[in-house]
Order: sequence, then structure tokens, then C-alpha cells
Amino acid sequence: MPSHDARTIRGAAIPTAVAGVVATAIAAAVAGSKGAIGAAFAAALVMVFFASGQIALDRLTRNNPQLMMAVALLVYTTQILLVGIVLAVFKDTSLFNTKVFAFTLLGCVFIWSGGQVRTHLKAKQFYVQNDDKPDEQVKPGRQQ
Repeated sequence: MPSHDARTIRGAAIPTAVAGVVATAIAAAVAGSKGAIGAAFAAALVMVFFASGQIALDRLTRNNPQLMMAVALLVYTTQILLVGIVLAVFKDTSLFNTKVFAFTLLGCVFIWSGGQVRTHLKAKQFYVQNDDKPDEQVKPGRQQ
């Protein structure tokens, strides 16, 4: 994985983990142990789904960067569908507080997305990659 992708995941995962810990503590105080379980599960779910999506995006576009937008939309749609499936499966569960789970999930998704945007804005990446080798460059006064 290129270092800028690892930086992107780190830049989104750290604030999301902190938000997950804070949400779990608040949920434990307000809704008890079931609230804490719901908040912890939601934070872990966001981190696993969105980190795996970033890794999949990196691997799928490594050799063909022209497909970046199409693959990114496919990966994001798949992530949202998987989150929807998890929500449908645990809709009537008594394992954890579903309202705490839903609010923590929503908050962590926003924090993850904000962390990605912030990391991309702060990264100093080249927009154009020069594939020429130094010995193949055209010297002044010579034409190819």
C-alpha cells in the first residue's frame, strides 16, 4: 500500500477511534452496558468497512488509475449496502441499544469522511507523475 493511502486510513481511523471511545463512554453513562456495546460495535463497524474499502480502492486502481472514480463509487455503494444489511439484520436485536448504535454509526461515518477529506487536503501529492527516465529526457536543441 502506498504511503499516502496508509496516511489516509490513519488520518480517518484515529479520529474515528477517538470518537468511538467517547461515544462508548457517553453511551455507557446514559444507556448502560447495552448502549456501550452498541456504540462500540458501531464504531468498529465503520472502521472495518471504511478501511477495507480504502484498501480495496487502492488495490483495484493500482494498475489502472483511470478507473478511480468508477471504482470509488462502486466501493462506496458496496459499503453503504453492507451497512444497510447490518442495520436490517440487527433491527430488532436485544444485544445492544439500537438507537445508540444508529447515532454512533452516523457520527462515525461523518468523522471518517471528514478525516479522509482533511488528510487529502493536507497531503502534498503530485497531480502529474513523470514517467520519463533521466537519460531519456530531450536535451535542449534536440528534437525527437
